[in-house]
Amino acid sequence: MDQMDVKYLNSAIIRCRKCDRLINYIEKIRVEKKIQFKNWDYWSRPVPGFGDKNACILIVGLAPAAHGGNRTGRTFTGDESGKWVIKALYEIKYSNYPESISRTDGLKLTNVYLTNVVHCAPPLNRPTREEILNCEPYLKTLIRSLSNLKVIITLGKLAFDSICEIFSVKLKFSHNNIFKLDNYYLISSYHPSPRNTRTGRLTWNSWLSVFNNAKHICENS
Repeated sequence: MDQMDVKYLNSAIIRCRKCDRLINYIEKIRVEKKIQFKNWDYWSRPVPGFGDKNACILIVGLAPAAHGGNRTGRTFTGDESGKWVIKALYEIKYSNYPESISRTDGLKLTNVYLTNVVHCAPPLNRPTREEILNCEPYLKTLIRSLSNLKVIITLGKLAFDSICEIFSVKLKFSHNNIFKLDNYYLISSYHPSPRNTRTGRLTWNSWLSVFNNAKHICENS
């Protein structure tokens, strides 16, 4: 895909049906809801990106959560990882609200755009290599389409490896490392999954430092 308007890119993502396993899974999740979300009409389609099309920062996660983004239809919305992402953006004044609840909650992001390596929730949160490659053109196109982009934050090693593959580089993953890639800066981060945040592997201060570093680069380069 060549550069295109983000709006049209998202429309293409929503219409995508490349991965039978993922489409079957998210349709199954629509029926097998969690009890606390029994009154929700699950989105259960590919989840597009969200944010400011003039963003300086692109945040790349792994995939929508089955009962988070796949439920609400907006990435990093309605799950524990999303709470950490949006709260950090609120702290650096790039979000008007400290939490992302639904597509109709009035959330607005400034200077940042959110997306995932894979746009459908995968079983056990583990996309296959083929599924990653099927979605890769969308990520490549998004990077080209964000004309003011300076910083890419990757959440977790899989997202980090995907960006490294797109830019044809081999780098070592660690938390809050900063690399220069062509015209961009890459900042690697642990994923704010409950497994990482509840065990203390990822603390709030170390998480927020990633966002402060990204904001500093945007404002000083």
